[in-house]
Amino acid sequence: MSVDHFVAHRSLLFTVAYEMLGSAVDAEDVVQEAWLRWAALADTERAEVREPRAYLVRIVARLSLNRLRTVARQREDYVGEWLPEPLLTSPDVAEDVELAENVSIAMLAVLETLLPTERAVFVLREVFDVPYDEIAEALGKSPAAVRQIAVRARKHVAARRPRMSVSRAEQEQVVERFLSALTTGDVPGLLEVLAPDVLVVGDGGGLAPTIPKPVRGAAKLAPVMARFAELAPDAKAFVVELNGGIAARIDPGGENDTAVSFVIEDGRITQIFAIRNPHKLERLVEVSQLRR
Repeated sequence: MSVDHFVAHRSLLFTVAYEMLGSAVDAEDVVQEAWLRWAALADTERAEVREPRAYLVRIVARLSLNRLRTVARQREDYVGEWLPEPLLTSPDVAEDVELAENVSIAMLAVLETLLPTERAVFVLREVFDVPYDEIAEALGKSPAAVRQIAVRARKHVAARRPRMSVSRAEQEQVVERFLSALTTGDVPGLLEVLAPDVLVVGDGGGLAPTIPKPVRGAAKLAPVMARFAELAPDAKAFVVELNGGIAARIDPGGENDTAVSFVIEDGRITQIFAIRNPHKLERLVEVSQLRR
């Protein structure tokens, strides 16, 4: 019975941990530790758990918060910009519009700007609709304190969260136009598809070359991007679905070199997240199951 409950909710538990941590590797570690704690319960203890789903979510929340505090310190020493680990997702994730928005690379990047406790409260309440009293129990705080943290986190995220204002079909068309212009060195084409104040963020982790800090402005970026056609004439670039949204993968020489996520508004690209750290691309050979 214990195995059945855990297996039934495993995708949800992974999604909670990933949303809180932005790293599939860390999320898997948290889920594994949660399983060990669940399996260690005596049969009589498990029988007393009236709502296994809520119980397991609380375990994962506590473990994720502990891990988040640790990795937050580690990320201060990260070489260059730190971006979330991209995940290959199935169409059903995109069908849950709210889930897709919340697990997007752009949204996870915004969550990185929250304090660990704020992030935990926001994710549990806003994404997974966990009651305040259960969040309070999971985090060892009073419900009143959790409500205050939720208000603060909600305001912070609302001021920064990206809003996709086009349909998925249009998103795909925009990304395809971008990739066509990129791989042919078409500067006018890039300028047409990029918003004038487009922001580009790269993550190489010190292991792959990328821009050292975020760069803004299509006029500055388009000529540089157009050089890609010269530097990698045999590159393959194609549309994929990452984190519930339309994204791209670029393989310059038969290797999964770059995963690119986009924010698209009014038919133009306003943000680009280029992830090149090879350790963060290892899971792109399999579809990750994300659930609420």
